[in-house]
Amino acid sequence: MTMISKKLCEQAVPTPRHSSLARRLRSFPLTAIRPGCASTLLWHGAALFVAMIFLLPLVWMTIASLQPVGLPPARALTWFPAGVAWSNYAEIFRVIPLAHQLGNSLLVSTVGAGVTLLTASWAGFAMAQMPPRVQRWLVGLALLLLLVPANAVWLPRYVLFARLGLIDTYVALTAASLMGTKSLFVLMYYWSFRRVSVELFESAWLDGASAWTGWRRLSLPLAAPTTLAVLVLAFSHYWSDFVDPLLFLKTAARFTVAVGLRALQQMDVTRWPLLLAAVVVMIAPVMLLYIGLQVWLRDEPDFARRVLRRAFD
Repeated sequence: MTMISKKLCEQAVPTPRHSSLARRLRSFPLTAIRPGCASTLLWHGAALFVAMIFLLPLVWMTIASLQPVGLPPARALTWFPAGVAWSNYAEIFRVIPLAHQLGNSLLVSTVGAGVTLLTASWAGFAMAQMPPRVQRWLVGLALLLLLVPANAVWLPRYVLFARLGLIDTYVALTAASLMGTKSLFVLMYYWSFRRVSVELFESAWLDGASAWTGWRRLSLPLAAPTTLAVLVLAFSHYWSDFVDPLLFLKTAARFTVAVGLRALQQMDVTRWPLLLAAVVVMIAPVMLLYIGLQVWLRDEPDFARRVLRRAFD
């Protein structure tokens, strides 16, 4: 029995390879696994799930736009059971003047977004420099304006533009940019400028800097992320606007792409792949703008600040 026990003990002794592995495992601290690792993985998983919810309609739309013309819209996500019809994207440019309408939308969106950046940042900078009591009143007014429905101002705006002779012009489409387009954009700049140190502005005032210099050299470069966010939101607002071109434009040559899609929508239901192909073309510029800004911000975090400094120097 003694010899058997001795042999069993010798077999239980780990080999050098196993002993080194055991020592590593014993020396590995349990605290090396961060307590927040599980919560981080859960958060990223939830974010990926939400992203997939928003991406699924885009995937379905892209696939449906490549279905052959003549088939009814698919009720579920199908993977090209009848082949891929790349000719749909060429056909939409023949059916309607889509290229001309894309140019009109690009002009309106570029002007509207550019003017919005100036006026919204000016208003937000002015609000941030006012006394706290006035700031609270202005923030309340801006929030109140957000509650006003858009259709409540259609008739007053039409009467005003008709008196000024702006009907059937692009000025009527971009006039809202003179007031920041939306009070939300003004509030975004206001909240960003409030985070700038007051001592920084006071030192600039003591050095003889004007309000224009404070906005151009101090506030705007420090609010570069807000500027990029407002740029994407304002551009997408004017790009996808359907009601204003429908109300204020009378000449078909001035129609934007949002109005042009209405002609495709009125076609037979079996030509829905053409409509979805036009929708893909319509949302492509906004998606490219967003993805491009994301890449620039990731690779060059100071890219926007350098651009803003050079633009106003």
